[in-house]
Amino acid sequence: MKLKKQLFILGVATIIGLSGCGNSSGNNQADNKKDSNQSEMDHSQMDHASSDEVPKGLQEAKDPKYEVGSQAIIKADHMKGMDGAEATIVGAYDTTAYVVDYTPTTGGEKVTNHKWVIQEEIKDAADKNLEPGTEVTLEADHMKGMKGAKATIDSAEKTTVYMVDYTPTTGGEKVKNHKWVTESELSAK
Repeated sequence: MKLKKQLFILGVATIIGLSGCGNSSGNNQADNKKDSNQSEMDHSQMDHASSDEVPKGLQEAKDPKYEVGSQAIIKADHMKGMDGAEATIVGAYDTTAYVVDYTPTTGGEKVTNHKWVIQEEIKDAADKNLEPGTEVTLEADHMKGMKGAKATIDSAEKTTVYMVDYTPTTGGEKVKNHKWVTESELSAK
């Protein structure tokens, strides 16, 4: 009986460990070129109780489209219940946001198309523009196994990123300090 219980717990832990985050909607040519064994998953294993701490050196946006304290509608599906949710802007920062592929330090499948890791969350990135294909080490800690993981840059976008609070459209607890949503992933309320 004890062995069955241990195997069940190990199975559940494996499923959770294999979860990652990325954009699961849309099929563009870049996605289709990727190895079919790679995994694109939602942010369901993301740390929902995120800290409001931001990386050292991150600069507040001088003239953000969405002011801190204002409301906006999220047009992104990083996590279940995110698309269409009403967000409160907690922070606005000017930086470069990257889409990355990485293999968690905790093991498991490679996570592809993870949105977003910002310039200040990449080890030794300083103010260098990182090109697609560049291999980097992540300092972001959005999910288990992310911090310290080796990653490859898929794409980059110079933009304003936002930290937001929102209640999922699917119900459940309010998500606080979600990092990150880009300006193009928000619309006026």
